[in-house]
Amino acid sequence: MPIVWKGVMPALTTKFTAKDELDLKLFDKNLQFQLASGVDGIILGGSLGEASVLTTEEKERLVKFAVESVAGKVPVILNIAEGSTRDALQQAAYAKQWGAQGLMILPPMRYSADHRETVTWFKTVASSTDLPIMIYNNPVDYKTEVTLGMFDELAECANIQAVKESTRDVSNVTRMLNRFGDRFKILCGVDTLAMEEMLMGADGWVAGLVCAFPAETVAVYRLVKAGRTEEALAIYRWFLPVLELDIHSKLVQYIKLAEVQTGIGSEYVRAPRLPLEGKERERILKVIGEAVATRPALPDYLSIRPENTFA
Repeated sequence: MPIVWKGVMPALTTKFTAKDELDLKLFDKNLQFQLASGVDGIILGGSLGEASVLTTEEKERLVKFAVESVAGKVPVILNIAEGSTRDALQQAAYAKQWGAQGLMILPPMRYSADHRETVTWFKTVASSTDLPIMIYNNPVDYKTEVTLGMFDELAECANIQAVKESTRDVSNVTRMLNRFGDRFKILCGVDTLAMEEMLMGADGWVAGLVCAFPAETVAVYRLVKAGRTEEALAIYRWFLPVLELDIHSKLVQYIKLAEVQTGIGSEYVRAPRLPLEGKERERILKVIGEAVATRPALPDYLSIRPENTFA
């Protein structure tokens, strides 16, 4: 079934054991919390998922496990962040074989592609698959911006349907809407700008701190879309100090530590990343601890009719 690119889609962390193996039991515990909280899709193998240090076999196990676990409730989307077109094409083929329902794709990694190369990259992958695609536009962290001019050319690819908007320029939502109308669904990819971008017309939120705080994340989204802005804002203001953990080079360690504090994760990361220690760990624990201690009472946001993410 085609995906309707709306709602909250967590970029899930990958859970590891103390022996550096996949911890599917803990992964499923977190996943079930996400589903119970009302998320609208899940994304595997993103930056938060430590994709660059996962083997193909591990990605296969994660995708197949997630597809079975969600049992058709929400779409399972696999991120593609490869260095070569050949590898990206292979990952797209694997995603289809493993049962993923969609793809999120970054521009070429480890090479700063120009306009022609970037457009060719996306078109080549898109033409190789019938899976729906969300382009990940994050020039701050990954150096290549997917410009409006590029989207002009990419609009001819019917399965390129959405963008994870991570330029950190809120006005880019308006630029996209002015230029393309509803041709591309827009999902905010920066936690600290999510409410602002949704108020400007973004369709959804590819979230990070949702990994630790799923209910609060979904509540903000649904309240905003229901026009209950003041209620959403009260939660969002409480949330912001924690959401700022999403915009740091150690976002994986920070968010995994938050998952520990909310009882749905572990601190294990894969080298070269290392768990936090010393004053840095104390500082992040203080931010998370204050949020947990002052967690707001949520309205009955689940009764707000969600956007169905399968057409």
